[in-house]
Amino acid sequence: MLGSRRSGRRFTTALAGFGLLLTGAAVQLGTGTPAHAATTHRILFDNAHAETAGNADWIISTSQPDPLGQDSSPSAETDWTGALSSWGVALQKTGGYSQKTLPSGAGLSYGGTSTTDLSNFDTLVLPEPNTPFTSAEKTAIMNFVKNGGGLFMISDHTGADRNNDGYDAVEIFNDLMTNNSVDSTDPFGFSIDSLSISSDHPSAISDSTDPVLHGSFGTVSKSLIASGTTATLKPADNPSVKGLLYRTGYSGNTGAFFATSTFGSGRVAFWGDSSPVDDGTGQSGNTLYDGWNDSGATNAALALNATEWLAGASGSSGGGGSTSCTAAQLLGNNGFESGSTAWSATSGVITNSTSESARSGAYYAWLDGTGTAATDTLSQSVTIPSGCSATLSFYLHVDTAETTTSTAYDTLKVQVLSSSGTVLGTLATYSNLNAASGYTQRSFDLSGYAGQTVTLKFTGTEGSKYQTSFVVDDTALNVS
Repeated sequence: MLGSRRSGRRFTTALAGFGLLLTGAAVQLGTGTPAHAATTHRILFDNAHAETAGNADWIISTSQPDPLGQDSSPSAETDWTGALSSWGVALQKTGGYSQKTLPSGAGLSYGGTSTTDLSNFDTLVLPEPNTPFTSAEKTAIMNFVKNGGGLFMISDHTGADRNNDGYDAVEIFNDLMTNNSVDSTDPFGFSIDSLSISSDHPSAISDSTDPVLHGSFGTVSKSLIASGTTATLKPADNPSVKGLLYRTGYSGNTGAFFATSTFGSGRVAFWGDSSPVDDGTGQSGNTLYDGWNDSGATNAALALNATEWLAGASGSSGGGGSTSCTAAQLLGNNGFESGSTAWSATSGVITNSTSESARSGAYYAWLDGTGTAATDTLSQSVTIPSGCSATLSFYLHVDTAETTTSTAYDTLKVQVLSSSGTVLGTLATYSNLNAASGYTQRSFDLSGYAGQTVTLKFTGTEGSKYQTSFVVDDTALNVS
């Protein structure tokens, strides 16, 4: 049917933000110990949130992002400079880990093109951040974990505001878990206590099957508190949460000094103090404490086993993704029958008008067709799990009042954008020259975007004289 100008249409180009984030089905994780050094596990240590403020020195090396720039084959922890260098060197010496640091001035991202983008890593270590994460960073962290990444959260005691900006790690981590755009309903199943515990040696629970307590780096018996805090567990919110080490006199859901959990396809670890991973040496001018080698604790084994467990969620596939793929259709409201739900669109684009025909059902997306200079948009954000093959398909009908057989006056671009709005690729450009009766299915391979959160966007641009209608229906993003 030939389209015509639609009454009641707003001919604006406003885009009401990107749409609802959708993901594939979560993968249930097992608890078996990952094979030590079976694959190269990629670890990103954060230094973009004041991790070296005050007396802190929570870095694996002063060479950033690549610690190998300081020493490509370290044999002792002093070959790399930083209070976390023992941790980094121990991983490097296994031959099974690739490590990078997000340097000061950078930002956490997921689905971008930077070499330090989270899509390039299996585990993110946040060693006592002292500046809050931005909204975009919180979205990146949560989606990274949800899609198979490992998150290591190392806190400190309440009031440990090393850069005097009004925030400490307790507040920053609790904000991450309760004020993000992905899931703010206690997604990990715990909250961090506003406490300042001066000293203790928390004990491990008795569980010979736990891979963090009994991993390839050794058996964990105790840890260390030298001004730290604990967490309160909430298994009703997330039944996978588990306390592994407890403050003396505590058990169950209170006083957990080290805890693990899962979220989506990913894994999470919490540690209530930065002192246990401090090796006592680092950049000059810092007051450090050697908790890594504390004789009354097994902190090295705990840190290394936990790193191995966290990285094991991703296996050998792309960053933030599992090695298997659950077949699914990822787009929400893919036939438009629920109106504008899940989609962001120019006013009037999603319609059940009888001036055009839906391919199925009653609703469809109608871009342009006004006969005036205008731009219409239709978009939805979606996370494509790592390790998946992905195919975008949709049915397109084009009709036009243009009479030319050689000039594309009106166009429809189909594009893939990053989470920050950068165009990653243009899949196709259609025009008035593609006018034909009925719908034609169009398909595109999006497997190259696996492990990323992207926005699929249709942009229709019409000239000022004759109408061209771009009608879309029955979209799908199938992964397998």
